[in-house]
Amino acid sequence: MRLFSHPQTRQLKAISRNCKSDFSVKFEAVCKRTAIASDAFFASAKVIRFGVAPNGWPQYAPVSLILAVLFLSGCADLHAEKSGVQRNRGQMNIRDLSQLVNTKESAWPMIQAWVKDAKNQVEVLPPTDPARSRALLATQVTTRSPMGSIIYETGGLLIDHGWLRILGSGHPKLPRTLPDWNKSVGNAFTSKAPPFLLVADDAIGGFFAIDGGAFGKPGNVFNFAPDSLRWEDTGKSYTDFIDFCLNGDLQKFYEGLRWQGWQADLKQLPGDKGFMIYPFLFAAGPPIDARQRKPVPLSELYGLFVEKANAAQSKKPTF
Repeated sequence: MRLFSHPQTRQLKAISRNCKSDFSVKFEAVCKRTAIASDAFFASAKVIRFGVAPNGWPQYAPVSLILAVLFLSGCADLHAEKSGVQRNRGQMNIRDLSQLVNTKESAWPMIQAWVKDAKNQVEVLPPTDPARSRALLATQVTTRSPMGSIIYETGGLLIDHGWLRILGSGHPKLPRTLPDWNKSVGNAFTSKAPPFLLVADDAIGGFFAIDGGAFGKPGNVFNFAPDSLRWEDTGKSYTDFIDFCLNGDLQKFYEGLRWQGWQADLKQLPGDKGFMIYPFLFAAGPPIDARQRKPVPLSELYGLFVEKANAAQSKKPTF
């Protein structure tokens, strides 16, 4: 499976003005050309675009949710308004729902604009109460961030006829919430942030996780590829990953891994299952169309491939 490419920054057509807070105005003064800030926190941070500078370079505001909240372990109480979770000596200070749901500066209008202009087919699954509130509370990210908005405002996103599943707060078509799925594979939110966070997966046992330090590049989305049994760095933040899912060339990314009639097969595949393919994708064998396929629980694919791959590299685990 190919790694994500690094295309030039693509202009987003519609971005809510609400995303430009007082903090981002101050940050703009620092970021004249690129998303590089002076302090250690933002030196590692990924960013979201909110405009274009006179010199033609995009201007940026920091993506709060993952880097400040869950993953940059050395940061304590830095810009807590943007982060969604404050840290105190490595501990997570739990916020209540009123502190997590931001109705004035929600990222949801921005995401709706992204979905409207998406090149790939997208199905936005509606959320339900109290599931969305429980999922947001468990994840402890604010709706000012793309992840927080996807969790609270959707049951998840199904991309390209359901080949890709972006986790939200759960839906009958995608009966897994982001926090519950992580908990089920032993990646629970406790007093400390997890070493990585599973945020999406595909129909053939590929998994996408945001690095919390386990992979060595905090904030980047990594892809566990079932044809290589390795975690591969996409070089993208969560926000950029969502953009790729909506607009990237998925046919090229999954070249050689899709068979004739896969769209029809996906109609019968629940969102908590994936296709077990035999011979395995990492093994030599015939073309994908000639291999056997069987729907199995996604947890089975995770246990078979991810956990065993990590166990095989126990001296130097992939996470």
